[in-house]
Amino acid sequence: MARIPLEDNFNDVINKAQRGWQISDADLASRAEITPATLAALKAGQVDDAALRRVARHLKLSPNALEALAYKRWYPQQPIFPAGFAAFNTVHEDMTVNSYLVWDARNKIAAAFDTGATCEPMLDLIRSEGLKVSYIFLTHTHDDHVADLARFATETKAEVWASELEPAPLAGAKTFKENAHFHLGPIAIKTLYTFGHSPGMTTYYLTGLSWPLAVVGDSIFSSSMGGSLNHFAEQFRNNKEKILTMPRDTVLACGHGPLTTLGQEKQHNPFFAR
Repeated sequence: MARIPLEDNFNDVINKAQRGWQISDADLASRAEITPATLAALKAGQVDDAALRRVARHLKLSPNALEALAYKRWYPQQPIFPAGFAAFNTVHEDMTVNSYLVWDARNKIAAAFDTGATCEPMLDLIRSEGLKVSYIFLTHTHDDHVADLARFATETKAEVWASELEPAPLAGAKTFKENAHFHLGPIAIKTLYTFGHSPGMTTYYLTGLSWPLAVVGDSIFSSSMGGSLNHFAEQFRNNKEKILTMPRDTVLACGHGPLTTLGQEKQHNPFFAR
């Protein structure tokens, strides 16, 4: 499989943090003691080590992690699941988006997480493995994550579930509150609200596979996190309190970009590394 690029470049991270913390260009340049022109060049993707490190400190970003991202010095080591887990990366307009399938290898009961742009690759695996999809869990209902939901729900006849805080994705969909629990044989699934990027953004925490697994949607990406114009502080807090407190070997299945692990993000994600 081709290596999935990181979702954000270093300047994307700078722009997300600046928008999120609602700091103007003039204020940020003044705080970082750089010229407005230097800041503009940095935000456009021109690497300037000294300016990058100055700006990072005033955006609550790790200078070392941001610099490593700028020079593409790091990519997450990919965790391996011997069975019961599959990731799908599909093209939606000018980007790619991820969806996931988890199943109990013994009883062949499965749960899907989002559909991505097309559910065809997921359906192919379901047919080849002889799986029965019981649940379709949505991290959130932005178009790129639910583009093929109606078809997938019709094909699988599975229950569709989303947060009660999220806009209704489909007629007949069911809703849950935080800390709802579901099971696929020995696999336990717990819902955690990590809203900010969307009103009902949900992280699903799973145990019973080879590794603890968190399907995080657009809450966190490898080396970045989802953006939010008006609720960034809430999202940042939810990420720190509900995702970063998970076991370090937890695999993060992100809505965009590659798989990663919590331990790796604590070291390399500019928003959370220290």
